[in-house]
Amino acid sequence: MKRFGALLLFPLAGLLSGCDMVVLAPAGDVAAQQRDLLVVSTLLMLVIIVPVMALTVFFAWRYRQSNASATYTPDWDHSTKLELVIWAAPLLIIICLGALTWLGTHLLDPYRRIDRIEPGQPVTQLHKPLRVEVVALDWKWLFIYPDYGIAAVNELAAPVNQPIDFRITSSAVMNSFYIPALAGQIYAMPAMETKLHAVINRPGTYSGFSANYSGSGFSGMRFAFHGLSDQAFDQWVAQARTASAALSRDSYLELEKPSENEPVRHYASVDPDLYGAILNLCVERGKMCMNEMMSIDAKGGLGLAGIRNTLPLQYDKLARRGVFGNDPSYVASICTAEEAAAAARAAGDATSTDWRAKNLSPLRGAGLLKPGTESRRAEADTSSLGLLRREL
Repeated sequence: MKRFGALLLFPLAGLLSGCDMVVLAPAGDVAAQQRDLLVVSTLLMLVIIVPVMALTVFFAWRYRQSNASATYTPDWDHSTKLELVIWAAPLLIIICLGALTWLGTHLLDPYRRIDRIEPGQPVTQLHKPLRVEVVALDWKWLFIYPDYGIAAVNELAAPVNQPIDFRITSSAVMNSFYIPALAGQIYAMPAMETKLHAVINRPGTYSGFSANYSGSGFSGMRFAFHGLSDQAFDQWVAQARTASAALSRDSYLELEKPSENEPVRHYASVDPDLYGAILNLCVERGKMCMNEMMSIDAKGGLGLAGIRNTLPLQYDKLARRGVFGNDPSYVASICTAEEAAAAARAAGDATSTDWRAKNLSPLRGAGLLKPGTESRRAEADTSSLGLLRREL
């Protein structure tokens, strides 16, 4: 019977064999500091939890019904010494946990540049950070190295003992960028940029993935993170530069389409403005970038001239509730006078020959009309001042 009971433990051992202790044995200094914070916090809480559990068992045994030797004092209701112990011990633990939390929150802030490579080795001017732009796609990861002009899908590499400066965003839905051996997880959100500063201290290949569910292909949204020596990293970069593919805006739009379990591939060159366009939701040519739109709003907006320049809601795009009429339109982009003239000539506009003869000064600066203009609508219609409109 005992042998049969021992056999029942084998399935449990099989389940435990899938556990990965990388969180408690990381290869990066930031993750190691986070591990230490977790361990110290757990030990501080056990200072209270263990005695409480032990005393619970002790009291249940000491004052059991069958123990006639236990002192029976039904009128006892207070002890100052006991009250001091009961309240002082948890209070001290809470103070210690609060101090650790405050220090850890500031010292391990992912937006804060790291100040050490490992214990006893501070960051100096010789440690140039490796910049990596991270884009969470459906359902794959894109890593852009702006200093090297290369990119990789589902593969990340970095030199050992060199600070890494991550800039993280997403193309569609929220994900979570997480390499347990390197540092804690950081959310990746569309039209927003999050940051992470970390360092890898030991060579090896480590697992990275999304820790936030993002759809049907979420389970395959994994990548390999390679901690390499300086020489091995240079070889990895050289290998990426031999790839035949180039990451332009058009190729990115194809890559952005949802796909699952994508193989590792490299891009020998990258559009230098691609990450900024991804972040500002304007990869498509001619689309106004979000930062441009916010800049216009910060300066007061376009006023009456831009009253139709917002994309209407889907359910209301035809009727628009009768406020602005039945011709919904929006600004695809704001261009310079030269770009507007080129667009008019390309469209075969019969009046395009008159562009050079016109006074284009109102298009300079913020693009506002001259003060004192009698009819803003008339001047806007006659000169098409820098606004290209496209009927939906």
